[in-house]
Amino acid sequence: MLAPVLIFVYARPEHTRKTIESLASNCLASATDVFIFSDAPKNDKANEKVMLVRDYIDTLSDKKMFRSVKIIKSEFNKGLANSVISGVNEIIKLNRQVIVLEDDLVTSPDFLSYMNDALNFYETDKKIWSISGYTFDLDFPDNYKSEVYLSYRGSSWGWATWKDRWDSVDWQVSDYMIFKKEKSLRDKFNRGGRDMSAMLDAQMDGKIDSWAIRWCYSQFKSDMFTVYPKVSRVKNIGLDGSGTHSGISSRYDTSLNTSTKKCEFDHPELNDIIIRSFKNKFGTRFEYFVIWNKKIIKKMLRI
Repeated sequence: MLAPVLIFVYARPEHTRKTIESLASNCLASATDVFIFSDAPKNDKANEKVMLVRDYIDTLSDKKMFRSVKIIKSEFNKGLANSVISGVNEIIKLNRQVIVLEDDLVTSPDFLSYMNDALNFYETDKKIWSISGYTFDLDFPDNYKSEVYLSYRGSSWGWATWKDRWDSVDWQVSDYMIFKKEKSLRDKFNRGGRDMSAMLDAQMDGKIDSWAIRWCYSQFKSDMFTVYPKVSRVKNIGLDGSGTHSGISSRYDTSLNTSTKKCEFDHPELNDIIIRSFKNKFGTRFEYFVIWNKKIIKKMLRI
């Protein structure tokens, strides 16, 4: 049985179309159940584009792209974090594993086979928290032979996990006050990127609304890893200023896998060179707050 795919959409009709059509080009698409969660508009400005997205996804059942398509339309605006948490909660109750996409992710033709094979291979490995379909273009050591690598940090750009991992997350981050004051814990959390502790601070201060940083924090608390491919199966097309939570950037551009060869999974050791290269893709705490403050200023100028 293949893992169901959950797709979270909002107000980007063209991005949504590209996301769904690329997924439909996968060889396992016709055997895959797809659940599309459509959030309601946050304001009148978003209403037209949300309706365009909904008009498009309403046509999918007749197109027979997938084994089945179920569309869940929210009657009120939940925001991305609550949409993802509640949506995954709903579907994972009946499935031991899920694959998750958002509306700005183009996938390679082998994305579904890569994700399903990885889910099956690592399910009983209790050191693995999640599977990522996305990866940066990294420079790997010449002697590194595995087709995947491990990281301390999960990815929200095309990912998969299992029910037992998902159910263990403390979405309230009930021990945050201890973490906030403990430098050794903050430094350890930042092994996945120098921005991580600052992002959790911003989440708990109500400055951002992120499911992903809380997901990563629970991964850190569990001392587990995310499996990444050496060659990406996902490309983010949403860093063009069109998204609610993203600006304009080419920093995370990556090469999409074109090989027809199936990925061979193994149990690689954590590699310090790769971890350092991965970590360097993220900004510092200072950079994070500079970017955040710029966004706040821009929002204030639009009021």
